[in-house]
Amino acid sequence: MKKYNFPYIALGLGLFLMLVVIKGSEIHSNGHTTIPLLSLLAISEFAFFVTAIGAYIGIKHILSVGNKLIYTAVTLFCILLSIRFLMLGIDLWPL
Repeated sequence: MKKYNFPYIALGLGLFLMLVVIKGSEIHSNGHTTIPLLSLLAISEFAFFVTAIGAYIGIKHILSVGNKLIYTAVTLFCILLSIRFLMLGIDLWPL
């Protein structure tokens, strides 16, 4: 696998894990989430790192090769997903 393909994988994995975190963080009538809180935090952290690495590799590839529309869009979505996973992790953390 070439390194420049990683942002595509990171975007797909990030979107899937976003769905898991959003569905898993729904609170039931007894006050518990569908997926345990520690698992949600671990998923958010893992997804943050995967999408952040995807964004880093994407930016590096864009700077070395040039700007391609699809690749730039995928890299931008990786950046947005990494920011969103960071915010989800902070929001899920109990105070």
